[in-house]
Amino acid sequence: MLFYMFSCKLCEKNSVITTNLCDKCRRIKHLINLYDERVYEVLENCLVRKEFAIKNKERQEVKHNLNTMKNSIADTKAETSN
Repeated sequence: MLFYMFSCKLCEKNSVITTNLCDKCRRIKHLINLYDERVYEVLENCLVRKEFAIKNKERQEVKHNLNTMKNSIADTKAETSN
């Protein structure tokens, strides 16, 4: 008996033999069939970062880096003055 292996049509990672979708993707398809637009809303709200969140994270990182640099400079000045 000859079997052909294919990639899953959705994730394109897992190999499948007799179906188009792997088990995980079949579960996702089932959830989409059950909940329709709600699945997309949840994915967008939970997994996709909003522009304001990205900007806020950038500001936090810059602030943290500035504080680290200030502390490093202060430590260096304290060491050289002793």
